Amino acid sequence: MFVSMLASTVVSTSLPVIVHDLGGDQAAFTWVVTATLLTTAISTPVWGKLADLVNRKLLFQIAIVIFVLATALAGFAQEPTLLITARAIQGVGAGGLAALSQVIMADILSPRERGRYMGLFGAVMAVATVGGPLLGGVITDGLGWRWNFFVSLPVAVLALIIVQVTLRLPKVERRKVSIDYTGIVLLSVAVSLLLIWVTGAGKNFDWWSGTTIWMVSVALVAAIAFIIVELRSKEPLIPLSLFRDRTFTLSVIASISTGIAMFGASVYLSQYMQLARGATPTQAGLMTIPMIAGLLISSIVVGALISRFGRWKPYLVVGALSLIAGSSLLATIHYDTNFALVSLYMFLLGAGVGMTMQNLVLVVQNTAKPTEIGVASSGVTFFRSLGGTIGVSVMGAALASSVTGLLGDAKGKIAAALAGLGDKAPYWVEQLHSGSLPDVAAMPPALRVIFEDIYAQGIASSFLIAVPFAVLSLLAIVFLPNASLSRMTTRERAQASEADLATVTVPEGVPTVTGSLDARTSGADGPASGGSAH
Repeated sequence: MFVSMLASTVVSTSLPVIVHDLGGDQAAFTWVVTATLLTTAISTPVWGKLADLVNRKLLFQIAIVIFVLATALAGFAQEPTLLITARAIQGVGAGGLAALSQVIMADILSPRERGRYMGLFGAVMAVATVGGPLLGGVITDGLGWRWNFFVSLPVAVLALIIVQVTLRLPKVERRKVSIDYTGIVLLSVAVSLLLIWVTGAGKNFDWWSGTTIWMVSVALVAAIAFIIVELRSKEPLIPLSLFRDRTFTLSVIASISTGIAMFGASVYLSQYMQLARGATPTQAGLMTIPMIAGLLISSIVVGALISRFGRWKPYLVVGALSLIAGSSLLATIHYDTNFALVSLYMFLLGAGVGMTMQNLVLVVQNTAKPTEIGVASSGVTFFRSLGGTIGVSVMGAALASSVTGLLGDAKGKIAAALAGLGDKAPYWVEQLHSGSLPDVAAMPPALRVIFEDIYAQGIASSFLIAVPFAVLSLLAIVFLPNASLSRMTTRERAQASEADLATVTVPEGVPTVTGSLDARTSGADGPASGGSAH
């Protein structure tokens, strides 16, 4: 997981520089992030299904290799399209790491113990999220942004060796592998078209246009077809029967908004620091530490408290409230907002993510059938990633639309600022008309303050989108059944279930009946339903 998080976060602070150097615009910036999130979301349930069918250790190692090779490919990108493609492949590996790490933990730890380990997972994520942007900023300013993609390679080799040498999983019976390929295609079409529509609407085509009609129509048809296929499939990608469980359904709803808050904040806070406050990549990494501190502290402390006392619901409710507060307050920031206040807002958002993200998976694993641990865990992770993907796309579209409108309103101010630059004016006119993300930190002061204000307003408006989803998360968590955490591992639960099925307690005086159901219901020796199974 550290490999996955490091490779993802190390580029977060340098993305504005990367997209600028490759000549990309705001849409390219959004897709560099969205491509990874999209393939992570789509591949996560596939990995989860495979985890219930084949060797989990081998799958885990394959996921690491895919992730690392794609990360190295991204380092050689010469234009935005190749970078986006490499990031999409990277997401396939990331989906495996996200799903399988949770499944493997369920194999070897009981839910009660797992609270503490979920805290450690959160800590690893926090360290990578703190160290990644800082390391990425230093590398970008020193060696160039391409080295951000190569830095995780030695860590990945170490991870592969450690997994091979130390990971010992209990043996479980494997069934014949049957992957729902039709479901994968339909899900990919539905989600991809929806995201492409959100990203391009209002810029490449009108919100109400022929393009909108066919994209949304095909996405809806694909989504409906996916549901039909899943209901009929022998091995569905996402068993819809899981939604009969109130715990799973409500956890999915809560996870969607958590994903929006987590991914949206990590992407657009870095952009805020560089485009609205003129920070360098290194400075941007340092400036996002308050959010990571909130995530680190809350995940470790709450994980330990859950393991010690066995209670989880109060912490999730507090986490959801923290998400609402952080998202709402970040929607009020300006380019000159006191940084102490911005830090407090980021801390609240990070604390909310730390308290809810991993523990929602824990809650689902606690009630899921032992045979469905993989697909249930990956199901929650899938919807969290899907929520993050859609959230980043919608926030990016809102940001692009807002910035375009604000730039139009500020034409007079920009013209006046350019007129005062003398001989340098033509250079900046060319830069502003290039269509790529501007290098705000390099702008002359008169021009810089205009663009900082514009991007601050745009990013603040995009955070407003996360608020209603955070409220929805709170409502879902409030109605979650407050089930006690089991002290048995997944394997122990499976063995207990087998033992329960093999043991039948029959009241004294009632004959023991064996054989088929027909024999039991039609026999003459006593009442057909005289026994009671426990």
